[in-house]
Amino acid sequence: MLWSLFKILVFVAIIGLLAMGAMFLMETSGGVQITVGGVEYTLGPLQSVIALGVMVVAIWVLFKLLTLLIATLKFLNGDETALSRYFDRSREQRGYQALADGIMALASGEGRVAMTKATKAEKLLNKPELTNLLVAQAAEMNGDTKKASDTYKKLVTNNATRFVGVRGIMKQKLAEGDDDTARKLAEKALAIKPRHAETQDILLGLQTKAQDWVGARSTLTAKLKAGHLPRDVFKRRDAVLALSEAKDILDESATVEQQEHAIEANRLSPDLVPAAAMAARAYIEKGKPRAATKILKKAWEVQPHPDLTHAFAEIAPDETPVERIKRFTALTRIHPENPETRLILAELSIVAEDFPEARRALGDVVEKQADARAYTLMAAIERGEGSTDAVVQGWLAKALNAPRGPQWVCDNCHDIQAEWGPVCQNCHSFDTLSWQTPQTPEIASATGVHMLPLIVGALEDKADPAPEPDMEEVAETVDSEVIELEVEPVRPDVEPVVEKQA
Repeated sequence: MLWSLFKILVFVAIIGLLAMGAMFLMETSGGVQITVGGVEYTLGPLQSVIALGVMVVAIWVLFKLLTLLIATLKFLNGDETALSRYFDRSREQRGYQALADGIMALASGEGRVAMTKATKAEKLLNKPELTNLLVAQAAEMNGDTKKASDTYKKLVTNNATRFVGVRGIMKQKLAEGDDDTARKLAEKALAIKPRHAETQDILLGLQTKAQDWVGARSTLTAKLKAGHLPRDVFKRRDAVLALSEAKDILDESATVEQQEHAIEANRLSPDLVPAAAMAARAYIEKGKPRAATKILKKAWEVQPHPDLTHAFAEIAPDETPVERIKRFTALTRIHPENPETRLILAELSIVAEDFPEARRALGDVVEKQADARAYTLMAAIERGEGSTDAVVQGWLAKALNAPRGPQWVCDNCHDIQAEWGPVCQNCHSFDTLSWQTPQTPEIASATGVHMLPLIVGALEDKADPAPEPDMEEVAETVDSEVIELEVEPVRPDVEPVVEKQA
């Protein structure tokens, strides 16, 4: 509204200035004298200005007639398109100007202006390979998805613009949430331009989301060959994809091929904890405990992790608590001061009913780390040493309100995952899960006290015909409240104890 008013005011001002100029010229004395063939012509100031304008127009018309004459002579000499080019030149100039204006309007976010200019350029130029893309993008900006889709389909029919058309339709399908169709279109687009980085990234994301691990590994290799991915990043992500192919290795139906995928994943990235754990299980299935031990030790050197101790325990599931402590020395001596190492030693000592050693193993971890797992272990130690119910309940109360410790957290959206996966379940980003302490400590840990039975195994019933009162309480506490196999998260683990002791 303001712009229209401004244009009207400018138009009125120009008319006013022209009128004032004409009045000034009429009132001015003098003029221009022209002598032609002995005849003298005298022109006043206003007449002189008008004559000048007529002369400029006449010269322009003269040049136009001259170019028309030249085009006619070329046509007569055999150039059949000379006259058509002459008449189309002005049309072409206006078409290109409309095309340029449309691109500028598109860049400025003016969807309606861009659509108008695109339609005009389309009529004037009759070159769809130039104007269709502008029409499609202008239609998308205006929300006219049908026209945009129809225009992209026109682009697909032209070899020169086929990639642009397929890519445009692919983007539309992505916006609609039709991932299956978008993945097929991305594959076609990549077949046309194998080195296109954006299409590679989109296809890789769609393949991992659809759990097409074989296709994803092929796309990842294409990214490496195109120079869009560093080799170290490629090895890490290729290991993640190989691990994903072997994700069902714990099932009874796991094939030898899946076991080999797990071993391959560990070979590609030895520091990838899930790959090390799965590869170790694969070697256990093959009857190669030494190879499993070697893999777990190498991964433990990089990062101590509960999943590694879980797999390490599966190497000899029937050993006694004392034998297990001795065998676990192969891991615990690598990083003796690491909190995970000390927590594992404490858990093993509790199962072996060596509570003073469990307290020494924990040391200052309770003060430094102060998470639910450490507090729960302290409650078990206090119970084992015969402390009062009030002391045990105090540690359990702290465990209820304490942070849940490190977990698998997405680096992209910071969502907490119950277990590792190649793709974040929340934002669907690939290879973004890392083992860290979350920013939301109120969420229960996936490796709280319920992980203890996976490491040390369930205790056998050690009831004695005439047990000492304190040892009976210890056995009951450890057996049912600390290492019970049916225990799930920390909170259900602790609440029944509080109720019972209350």
